[in-house]
Amino acid sequence: MPSVPQFLEFFQHHPYLFAMLGAAVALFIVNEAVGSLTAGARMTPLQAVRLINDREPVVIDVRTAADFKKGHLLNAVNLPVAKIGERADELAKDKSKPLLVYCALGGSAIEAAKSLRKAGYSEVYPLRGGINGWLSANLPVTAK
Repeated sequence: MPSVPQFLEFFQHHPYLFAMLGAAVALFIVNEAVGSLTAGARMTPLQAVRLINDREPVVIDVRTAADFKKGHLLNAVNLPVAKIGERADELAKDKSKPLLVYCALGGSAIEAAKSLRKAGYSEVYPLRGGINGWLSANLPVTAK
């Protein structure tokens, strides 16, 4: 394990590395804060399972149709993010019904959630990590 003087010497010789590390950490924190403020609560895969089991939300996959066919959450509706604005009213007659929105990694789901809130849906939950997070939690998908 390096000693404190070795660490200080390394820091003095590589200030740009530490500046880049600080910038990366700051950007990560800002990204998480903005995502939480603008998209509302993002659900972990396990929280999403509880939502699905307890409240039967409309599950919306905002990926492309080709990606949807490769695998998606059970009973998910495919609505690509580019078409959210024009087809939002088709999702649920009751706009207070919860919506669980996911994409591949989570970024597009946040944008879709913003659009759905603007369309009048009161409970919209993006899935943290998207379908990749879902698969990483060893949860099932279907290709039917």
